[in-house]
Amino acid sequence: MGVRIGNLLNRVAGAAVLAFVLLVASTGLAIWWNARQDSRPASDAIVVLGSAQYNGVPSSIFEARLEHAITLYEDGVAPVIVTVGGRAAGDAFTEAEAGREYLASSGVPAGALLAVPEGVDTLESMRAVSAAFGERGWHHAVVVTDPWHALRAERMAEDAGIEAESSPTRQGPAVQTRGTQLRYILRETAAYLLYRATGESVAGAPGIG
Repeated sequence: MGVRIGNLLNRVAGAAVLAFVLLVASTGLAIWWNARQDSRPASDAIVVLGSAQYNGVPSSIFEARLEHAITLYEDGVAPVIVTVGGRAAGDAFTEAEAGREYLASSGVPAGALLAVPEGVDTLESMRAVSAAFGERGWHHAVVVTDPWHALRAERMAEDAGIEAESSPTRQGPAVQTRGTQLRYILRETAAYLLYRATGESVAGAPGIG
């Protein structure tokens, strides 16, 4: 009897491990596949997720997102670009403000810009954007972020009540080498599974929170 129970427990444990491995693998594949998509439907706004900024100057990751948003705006995807992101301790500018100023200096009209200076991670940012959308009667957004971050950003936007699709940037540090891409995919896989399991975001590295 003891041997049979032991064998049964081993099988259950093996099945659980296999299910976990398949879940991680399928999630990583979904992140990779979604990163290769580029949706540009006519929308109420283009939402650029913030990243690090240095005294009002966007980091290279953030700049790549902003440049892509300019392309989408010029292509007529949406009449407004929304920048979002709060302020880290000691910063003089929020990510949203730094992004708005970069876009304005690049020739985007002030009337086509909206800064939402809230959020220390993707989930908080999407909830803040959702509130801004609600105030204006907007519903649909094209989200601009890094390719590997796109799936989780879309999910969080939809959970916040926004009809979201993503058009990830193809430039910047997140896509420079295959090693970098693999590292981002692994980190995003963990972050996405954590969010689906707990409903919470994970703050940390640029594009991951």
